[in-house]
Amino acid sequence: MSGKGTPETLYFKDNMLHLLDQRLLPNKLSYRVCKSPEEVAAAVREMSVRGAPAIGVSAAYGYLLAVIEAKEKGFTGTDFFSHIETAFNTLAGARPTAVNLVWALQRMQEKLEHYRDCSAQMICLEMNKEADSIFAEDYRNNMLIGKHGSALVEGKSSFLTHCNAGALATAGYGTALGVIRASHEEGKVLKVYADETRPLLQGARLTAFELMEEGVPVALITDSCAGSLMQQGKIDLVVVGADRIAANGDTANKIGTYSLAVLASYHWIPFYVAAPLSTIDLSLVTGQDINIENRAAEEITSIGREKVAPDGVEALNPAFDVTPAGLIRAIITEKGVVHEPDRDKIEALFHNW
Repeated sequence: MSGKGTPETLYFKDNMLHLLDQRLLPNKLSYRVCKSPEEVAAAVREMSVRGAPAIGVSAAYGYLLAVIEAKEKGFTGTDFFSHIETAFNTLAGARPTAVNLVWALQRMQEKLEHYRDCSAQMICLEMNKEADSIFAEDYRNNMLIGKHGSALVEGKSSFLTHCNAGALATAGYGTALGVIRASHEEGKVLKVYADETRPLLQGARLTAFELMEEGVPVALITDSCAGSLMQQGKIDLVVVGADRIAANGDTANKIGTYSLAVLASYHWIPFYVAAPLSTIDLSLVTGQDINIENRAAEEITSIGREKVAPDGVEALNPAFDVTPAGLIRAIITEKGVVHEPDRDKIEALFHNW
């Protein structure tokens, strides 16, 4: 598989949200069809769709589905908006760590406020436009992130990345993989080393798949291999995505990211985080304030349906860890690069937005 192009992560058609079911990749290409906000929330919770930007876009369309439902059921007045508020809460509770989820819902809610006195038909039309705007902006922002990130890459380089922060985690193009994709287009990629990313193997199933589809040279490695490759001088830079970034630059990303940042620091290798401004949560002072999602033990005591651990063993399965800002060389956003991030630099980026 090479050069075919990554399939669409999601699209909205005929009042239905079609989500590429990423649980089935790379073995099966299938779309999960969601006709209600509850079905979108389930898809997010069950990780049919994952990656902070893609979750945010999905939530926006889930909110739209709630508006469409309220119209089709003939709700008016308080009942109309109460139905949408219930859907808001259902969607917001699907996964706790990815800030883009609530960010997109709040943006849809703010837009709704402008049309409270309009007809249901008009509200549906405007909410559809807003969800489409969130989708389009995410894709455009990813292209800009790729451009800014590629400018940091000097000559032919070997990249290391963790989890999947590519087109499959966004509306398209990707954040961390957007940097790699843009660098590849400029002839700067020697090789990409992709961590397998236990326990759900997003690196093995998704990143390796995506880079092969795009014709980018990639080698899959075990998570425990990264330090050895750095020791051998085979890694020039590390670039990862983010699910939430605190005001001071501390970053929550897939479990195992912090370990890579420590290894990169020890070996004097640049460690970059690529994410849109919507992933930065200025309400959180530091990464200690980030709510880390804990998932089912079965995800690590089994691989697929195959048990790999003894019955009854205690298993800890946090989905994310937090990398302190001091270990991050730069945060790459659509509005530019924040070198050696801290609160003042990040706030300045927003003030200039």
